Amino acid sequence: MKVYLLRHGATEYNARRRYQGTTDSPLSTAGRDALRRADMEPDVVYISPTLRTRETAEIVFPNAALVEVPDLREMDFGAFEGRNYIEMEHDADYRAWVDGGCAGPTPGGEDRAGFSRRVCRAFAALVESALAEGREALVIVAHGGTQMAALERFGRPARDYWDWQSPLGGGFVLETDDAQWAKTRTLTLVGAVRYAKEPS
Repeated sequence: MKVYLLRHGATEYNARRRYQGTTDSPLSTAGRDALRRADMEPDVVYISPTLRTRETAEIVFPNAALVEVPDLREMDFGAFEGRNYIEMEHDADYRAWVDGGCAGPTPGGEDRAGFSRRVCRAFAALVESALAEGREALVIVAHGGTQMAALERFGRPARDYWDWQSPLGGGFVLETDDAQWAKTRTLTLVGAVRYAKEPS
């Protein structure tokens, strides 16, 4: 079975390098215009409960049924949401979080370990269900953080958390089967896809 784990298209927050997290941002006009329809037609696409993933899936997979999976949502950045690193360069809480490798809890938000556990539970459940149903493909449109959390745990060859983020509108294609998943709970990277034009 092939697994497509994709990142949403561009938003105004992305353009301004603002922490977006659970903020329900829509795609920007430029983000919508950059996306193109995929060359595949899945029956179902799983999305997080955000406008930006729904709008991306509607453009890239216009004929698919969209199913929201709440735990695929991006990390909750708490007090950092809506702000960028320039605005927070003298914020003591932000500096402490960055100096800790962005792994600790954000004020009013999540820490990376808890976020990763949440995402990995939801992702593994989708893989197991798709395998049990004998599907040829599982397609997910979510977030950069979702990609990093799930694939640091399940992707092979192994990569660091930060090395599993794709460009906006892009993602990874992986493969697994019943035997591989039952034995190792891993997916093998076979390539990357991009459904958004390169920024000019």
